[in-house]
Amino acid sequence: MSDKKLDLKSIQQQLGNDQTEERRIPPVHLWKSDFSGDLDIQITRDGRWIHEGGEIKRPAMVTLFSSILWREGDSYFLVTPVEKVGIQVEDVPFFFTGLDVRQGDNGQELVFTSSTEDTVVASEELPLRIETDPESGEPSPYLMVRYGMEGRLSRNVFYQLAELAEERSGEFWIQSSGEWFKLG
Repeated sequence: MSDKKLDLKSIQQQLGNDQTEERRIPPVHLWKSDFSGDLDIQITRDGRWIHEGGEIKRPAMVTLFSSILWREGDSYFLVTPVEKVGIQVEDVPFFFTGLDVRQGDNGQELVFTSSTEDTVVASEELPLRIETDPESGEPSPYLMVRYGMEGRLSRNVFYQLAELAEERSGEFWIQSSGEWFKLG
């Protein structure tokens, strides 16, 4: 809808402005807001947020919008307690640009950081998967984030994973949180 305006301040007021050290994700799974139309927002394959043809340059706004993302089938929405608006997503809504390796209770943990400040540890509940383009043979690595939504790993992060991978029977695998994930 062209008359919809993106207003960071009003969205923060609707969600509550709880400033804590740890990023909190609002309980969008509990909100049953009515559909209010579509916004001219697109999330590109490389994680950029585009509004009416121009990139949203305020990181705080992009991070806030990413916290209220919701997926239904193949459609994506920004959801507040009072409205739900449709947006377009080229591939998946999250883009991972950082990787840390740490030791946890179940051994090695792969900790991924997205361009929207989401931190995800690859695990059985939040798996890592590799999809291969049938034409080019290029791998596209994805990681589950929340609510059935995934993020794509940047090429740099994928190369870091490849350096950590172990070869087993001619295939490459990586371990995180006691689970093994096939890289190719």
